[in-house]
Amino acid sequence: MDFLSLIFYFIIIIPSAIIHEYAHGWMAWMLGDPTAKYAGRLSLDPRVHIDKWGTILLPIFLYFVSGGSFVFAYAKPVPYNPYNLKDQKWGPAMVGLAGPMANIATALFFSIFIRVAGIPSSSFIFSVISFFTLIVYANIVLAIFNLMPIPPLDGSKILYAVLPNSAYKVREFLERYSIFLLFFFIFFAFEIIRPVIEAVFRLMVGS
Repeated sequence: MDFLSLIFYFIIIIPSAIIHEYAHGWMAWMLGDPTAKYAGRLSLDPRVHIDKWGTILLPIFLYFVSGGSFVFAYAKPVPYNPYNLKDQKWGPAMVGLAGPMANIATALFFSIFIRVAGIPSSSFIFSVISFFTLIVYANIVLAIFNLMPIPPLDGSKILYAVLPNSAYKVREFLERYSIFLLFFFIFFAFEIIRPVIEAVFRLMVGS
């Protein structure tokens, strides 16, 4: 990723992260928990979601540390109370899944325009399609990365719902070493999911 692509990616990933967090709050509200709504977070207003570290500084840091190969950002996590959810077992998993699914839906929406446009007939259309392509790719990265079963990523909530109660030690281990596991994954194991990201991307844009 060159620096110009980083700028566009940066512009894209912030609203994509906000959509992600909004979806968490919306799903929690649908399942009986109004915490996000009462906290003023059930909104697409960037001012209530932007986190100075996670939304601005982290993606810049990751860009330079990874040599431009990996950029990730997050917005302030939307608060929710799992004890308010109608379904105590699967409710948290559904709230967790809502964020990545919102990103997949966003990627699908813009991929439709890419497919309809076909081969660009002008430089302007080419620029628009290139921008839409970045939107698709950024949202796929957000979705698949967040589905990893590492706290505090959304995949951990899905994993906890699937694990039997007897596997509580797995949960304890993941939560105790979550920060180390997360950074290890970002810097040393991200390539594991890159083929999945690329496959989903090609499936959506048809290339």
